[in-house]
Amino acid sequence: MVKPGIVSIVIPILNEGPHLERLLVSLQCFRQEGHEVILVDGGSMGGIPHQNLPMVDKGIVSPPGRAFQMNAGAKEARGEVLWFLHADSEVPEDAAEMIVSVLGAGKRCWGRFDIALSGRLKMLRVVEFMMNLRSRVTGIATGDQGIFVLNRAFLEVGGFPEIPLMEDISISRALKKCSSPHCFRQRLVTSSRRWERDGVFPTITLMWRLRLAFALGADPHTLEKKYYRCSSPTHES
Repeated sequence: MVKPGIVSIVIPILNEGPHLERLLVSLQCFRQEGHEVILVDGGSMGGIPHQNLPMVDKGIVSPPGRAFQMNAGAKEARGEVLWFLHADSEVPEDAAEMIVSVLGAGKRCWGRFDIALSGRLKMLRVVEFMMNLRSRVTGIATGDQGIFVLNRAFLEVGGFPEIPLMEDISISRALKKCSSPHCFRQRLVTSSRRWERDGVFPTITLMWRLRLAFALGADPHTLEKKYYRCSSPTHES
């Protein structure tokens, strides 16, 4: 049974490092308020780390791929609101209260936060600004912005399309037909390791090429191959 006022925090994972534990520790205050945390493992070596299990309400396994994992977590959720987080996120302390408040007003059924990248490179500040501005103008959210949505709206659009890339873009497009997103200016911090590892400008170029190709109808499976061919093979959470 879906419970009003409860936020179900769904976190897809695959071979995560210490950042996952940091996130889970920070989410314990939300659990104390009655919200729930669901980890969805996509085939990590050794499964969900045992030390993480006491910090979650449910730990489940699904086929690999963020879309598959997030949909699997949503099916197990008991909250009126679903909040999808990447494992390397750092969240505002009052985020759950903010989400419940804005969705409870009834004007919008979904939204996201602004993003901040963890690194200190000055160019990363420009990247943050452009990502947040683009999202605010287009109404399209990316997964690292912490997409949240009413459970009923998530079901209405059929959840995340189970494609290997651009599932966040796709669900944003679907949800925009229900309402415009609420765009919090409060920020989620996410790891900048990909940007620093692969270079800011090459990463920007790659992502824009992939987004343009997707908008023009390219097969997400083909785009996934291009993404991983141009990026480090290390898994990005």
